[in-house]
Amino acid sequence: MTFAWYGNFKLREMYPSVRDWPLFAVILLSWGLAFFEYCVAVPANRIGHHDLGGPYNLMQLKVLQESISLIVFICIVRLVFQSEPLHWNHIISLLCIVLAVFFAFLK
Repeated sequence: MTFAWYGNFKLREMYPSVRDWPLFAVILLSWGLAFFEYCVAVPANRIGHHDLGGPYNLMQLKVLQESISLIVFICIVRLVFQSEPLHWNHIISLLCIVLAVFFAFLK
């Protein structure tokens, strides 16, 4: 989802012809990219949910999904969008998310 949502910025930079695409075309491209993530995320949630034999409840699945999304986002920003700085407050925010995962899984 990260690349589906934010990758169009890099595409505009890499391919000038993309700058002229209408918003509808960019949305279709993003949906096409996001489709593959959903093909992985939906089964993972079904497998992980306790009603279907998994170990996690809905809150745990959501907190885990959000934290993974943000970690992937940070990695993509650092690799693809190298002009975006990573500041101390971003690191503190990530640590707060890690704490959220800890507390969500606390018995």
